[in-house]
Amino acid sequence: MSDRSELRLTVEGGGEVSALAVKPPEAKWLLVFAHGAGAGMRHPFMEAMAVELGRRRIATLRYQFPYMEQRRGRPDPPALLARTVAAACHAGAEAHPSLVLLGGGKSMGGRMTSEAAAQGLLPEVSGIVFFGFPLHPPKAPGVKRAGHLEKVKVPMLFLQGTRDTLADLTLLRPICERLRPLATLEVIDSADHSFHVLKRSGTTDQAVLSGLADTTAAWASCL
Repeated sequence: MSDRSELRLTVEGGGEVSALAVKPPEAKWLLVFAHGAGAGMRHPFMEAMAVELGRRRIATLRYQFPYMEQRRGRPDPPALLARTVAAACHAGAEAHPSLVLLGGGKSMGGRMTSEAAAQGLLPEVSGIVFFGFPLHPPKAPGVKRAGHLEKVKVPMLFLQGTRDTLADLTLLRPICERLRPLATLEVIDSADHSFHVLKRSGTTDQAVLSGLADTTAAWASCL
């Protein structure tokens, strides 16, 4: 049975935000797990992913960005988002010093984690996991959002669906190649940005989540 605890984090310039820690028995890693732009830490994807990761000895610390905590529609400025990531990672490292600390998140949450790492704000983090890196807006392919990744000094795992409209794989693959050996790209056939798959794909959303957790655990074991 995993231990679940709710806590509050103080963010410089952002007040207090909610957080939720889930630690399975014999946990080895802790993923400080940030939500995407449109949904908070209790979104079904976040909940389901935390369960799957817990089954593989990966504890999670989910948290709200200030705009989500305060129920404002627009995300906070990038600097505040990065400070929030840093506060969560620091809290995770302080609370669980025996666990290997991972950062990352869904979509925007993952990107802001790497932005914070590129700024040197995450000294405790040993690796970053992107559950759908948002390389560009839908129907507007580009690579500007990846510019900071060259400044990230820890291993990065990119989990990307072939139907992800926020990450054209013909653009993302070369980026990951240039970032090797720090970057690992895992492509999930038929999955979209939310990791939903088509019925005709021969698999299920649940199987995809399980696969994401397996890949994350295998990658983390090599850190």
